Amino acid sequence: MPRPRPATALRPPSSYIYTMLPPETETTVYPASPLHEETSPAKAPWWRPPYRRTTYSGALLFNLVAFVLPALYSTLSKLWVANIDKSLVVTTDVYTYIGVIAEVLNEGLPRAAWVVIGDKASRSLGHRLGLTHTLIIIQSLLGLIMSIGFVAGARTFAKGFVPIEVRDVSLVYVRISAFSAWTSALETAVAAATRALDKPDVPVVISIVKFAVNILLDFLIISTFHVGRHTPTVNMQAGIQLACNMAAAILGLAYFLWTVTLPFWHRERRLMRHEELVASRPSLSALMVLVRPGMPTLIESAVRNALYLWLVSTIVALGSTYATAWGVFNTIRWGLIMVPVQALEATSLAFVGHRWGAWRKEIGVSQRRPEPVAWRAISRIIAPAIQSLVIAIVVEVPIAVFLSLWGAKGFAFYLSGSEEVAAVTSYMWRSIEWCYVFYAASTQLATILLATRPLWYLYQSLLSNFLYVLPWAIVCQVRDLNEGNAWTYHGLVFGGSLVFSFGAIMIVDLLWAWTLSRGRARLEEFHGD
Repeated sequence: MPRPRPATALRPPSSYIYTMLPPETETTVYPASPLHEETSPAKAPWWRPPYRRTTYSGALLFNLVAFVLPALYSTLSKLWVANIDKSLVVTTDVYTYIGVIAEVLNEGLPRAAWVVIGDKASRSLGHRLGLTHTLIIIQSLLGLIMSIGFVAGARTFAKGFVPIEVRDVSLVYVRISAFSAWTSALETAVAAATRALDKPDVPVVISIVKFAVNILLDFLIISTFHVGRHTPTVNMQAGIQLACNMAAAILGLAYFLWTVTLPFWHRERRLMRHEELVASRPSLSALMVLVRPGMPTLIESAVRNALYLWLVSTIVALGSTYATAWGVFNTIRWGLIMVPVQALEATSLAFVGHRWGAWRKEIGVSQRRPEPVAWRAISRIIAPAIQSLVIAIVVEVPIAVFLSLWGAKGFAFYLSGSEEVAAVTSYMWRSIEWCYVFYAASTQLATILLATRPLWYLYQSLLSNFLYVLPWAIVCQVRDLNEGNAWTYHGLVFGGSLVFSFGAIMIVDLLWAWTLSRGRARLEEFHGD
């Protein structure tokens, strides 16, 4: 390890230097330590939020709030629709499947944020803001184009993802929900970039606005206690959801510009730092920096979600009861149950990205073939991921056991309003609930690859999808599936893939560490402008 510089040469993380130091003491020196301790600001008084956002525990708290509110609303929305028409609960899954397709877009460039925007050791705040502004603009344009495509192809989309019993009455719902691709693209870009900037309060603002307005309007318009004499419809729920998503995404963007961008521009103009002002503007060169690490994650998401939607088409074809049970099962597994996993993942990505960037700065950002790295240094880089792994297992195991023994069927009936659907959902959950402990673990371990070597993240995903998911997906297409035997195969696909992915990620993580320790790693270059 190199000798640390004198204390006077260090400064707080670049995200906050413009509010922490007076103009006459500001400096352009970045932290010299390869693993700058992001926990050091915790020594400040508890009432100063900017410090707490830069700690693991503080960021985790913000991320929990940001993820739990949308998950809670997703759960409640199925209850509202069940009260309107039980047969249309499956229609609300259209929103989910549009989100799955939009996820390909949202898991491309936004996931590059952890490697490039999260590199606060070797990038100035102006450069990181320029990357952020570019990411937001490009994602918004791509999301809008995707939404227009969904509207134009609404009937074709409904044929693949809406059971025939409710297909015709669901077309308007599809067209309304189509623009969720645009809102999710904008929201994801803002959330990922601001978390990488150590501003997890921005996603919290987005979630609070979305949750509060959604609950208020749902209660006033479509709940059993709604105001007025109108008859609530599922399309009203879709319209409310779209309006609230748009309001939350736009207000979240405005909050980011108001609290981060505008103060930065004001300070830089006052200090006459023209280079930083230019660096903070969106540009083609910034887009190229994002594209390099963003392409592997885009390909990974496209392959994974294409296989998933191919499998979903076989589920929808089995009829309304089975498809509704699958939608309720998804609400349980990806809703409140996985909130801790998602929050831990976002926190781990930010801090592994910070530490990796600091280490890359120490060895030289243009260094492609580093010397052997000590295991102690490697362990410090991955420490946030290991911490998230331990917490995830401790939290998810009791939840899985509780739902399996007591809560799954009651929760499913609460969401669907149907005893038959609840019974099918409960069977689905009991058969593969233990696999989600592996999912919780593999998600945290995957952050090591995603925040450091995105290309390796692509490799481990292709390994799982081509060696396990694809063969079983083909089996599901050629077998004569019905409601009686379908879950035998679908359970093997969805549950087995989680276990297989855990093993694949373990192997690739070990190879990642081994290549670094032996000096055989060939690092990617993401610093070109």
